[in-house]
Amino acid sequence: MAQGSGYGKVILFNEHFVVYGIPSIASAIDSRTIATVEHVPKGELPAPSGREGSMAGDGWVMEDDRPANPGYKETKKEQQKRSIELVFEAARFDPRKRNVRIHLGGDLIAVGGVGASAAVCVSVARALNTEFKLGFDDKRINEIAFIGDSAYAGTPSGIDNTASTFGGLLWFAKNHQKGPNTMEQLKIKAPLRIVMGNTLLTTNTEAAVAGVRERKAKFPEKYDAIFAKSRELADRARDALSKYDIAEVGRLMDENHSLLQQIEVSHPKLDELVGIARRNGAAGAKMTGGGLGGYMVALTPEMAVQDKVATAMEKAGFKALKTTIGV
Repeated sequence: MAQGSGYGKVILFNEHFVVYGIPSIASAIDSRTIATVEHVPKGELPAPSGREGSMAGDGWVMEDDRPANPGYKETKKEQQKRSIELVFEAARFDPRKRNVRIHLGGDLIAVGGVGASAAVCVSVARALNTEFKLGFDDKRINEIAFIGDSAYAGTPSGIDNTASTFGGLLWFAKNHQKGPNTMEQLKIKAPLRIVMGNTLLTTNTEAAVAGVRERKAKFPEKYDAIFAKSRELADRARDALSKYDIAEVGRLMDENHSLLQQIEVSHPKLDELVGIARRNGAAGAKMTGGGLGGYMVALTPEMAVQDKVATAMEKAGFKALKTTIGV
């Protein structure tokens, strides 16, 4: 029996734009998924329990005890199953020859916007690697997780699995010439407090990405102008983070949210949470992840502001996660 873990993540700048090669900035958060993988002798593989999120394939069974938004596990069940199968395929591991039992746990909530699917892929790949002594380094784990995450995202940017594998604050740019992606760990003076607001809505990242692609093809001039602004914003955000200019980082988060609204991937509940955060003292706030539900993020460098923002979100009927980035 072996365990592996994968960090949750928050995208601070340029989700969706990153799919088209525009730099994005993301950070691991202090919550993770933990997978346990156990080799089971042939003929002794148990049947799935039937609990929410439990599933089985040819030679494997999985129980999912992660905390989750209502309905998330059932809505994502087929994608989750395909994702696990893709992890096996990418790792060149055949569970029909060596049966496995998988258990998912940890404190990362299964919901859109926190890299939950990538964290499962990373944690399962790591546990599989340890249990069967496959000899993978983190670079290979990251590659396997990228393939696994494609079951959810369709065209994943690679930023979720990268943040989940390596942790820290990341500058990331996707390479469309089939070369390696650009990934650089960014250093900041001290960790930053954030609040992640949960809309309690299950997201469909694949549909959101496809929608942007369709609208970009239909309205090229409009979208080219928005994308140009997002590219310039990434450089300004990197500079502000390096200088630890919190006010500027917050302003740029607000600006990035506006761009994401313009490409139609936000949601009224996300916009409501952004408004709550700003009214209660957040330095900046924006949606994060695939959008159309899921999570938003508010920059709350002072503990008192972090508490105030989180309390206001929960009073309005949402869920709030207080955490830090840049650790």
